[in-house]
Amino acid sequence: MSNNINDINSYIKDFPETVQVQLQAIRHIISKAVPKAKEVISYGIPTFRQKANLVHYAGYKNHIGFYPGPKAIATFKNDLTAYKLSKATVQFPLDKKLPAALITRMVKFCVKQDVEKTAKNANPKKLTTVK
Repeated sequence: MSNNINDINSYIKDFPETVQVQLQAIRHIISKAVPKAKEVISYGIPTFRQKANLVHYAGYKNHIGFYPGPKAIATFKNDLTAYKLSKATVQFPLDKKLPAALITRMVKFCVKQDVEKTAKNANPKKLTTVK
């Protein structure tokens, strides 16, 4: 795969057809869950972004890597028992159908985090000094 990929379609076309199908599927699931998000390449992989990066995904020989972050993994851990996990990543095997409803819930969780973080940063609590 080329290191100079700067758009999602080019990224996906670099994979064998079986991987392309799953990459397009997860792209569609995420896009449907967060239609106003911008698609970019970040960290060399497809990313959906609002104010900040929401989720990333990537193709591999035997799985699709989905990167919703550690809070999403922890929150949905009980729903992810059938998949290989790390602190911030879940691996969806290529030979299984993607869990669209679960991915959608996770993406919406990440959107909520993004909105809350943006609101918090826009209205930081004023520091007061104690006399």
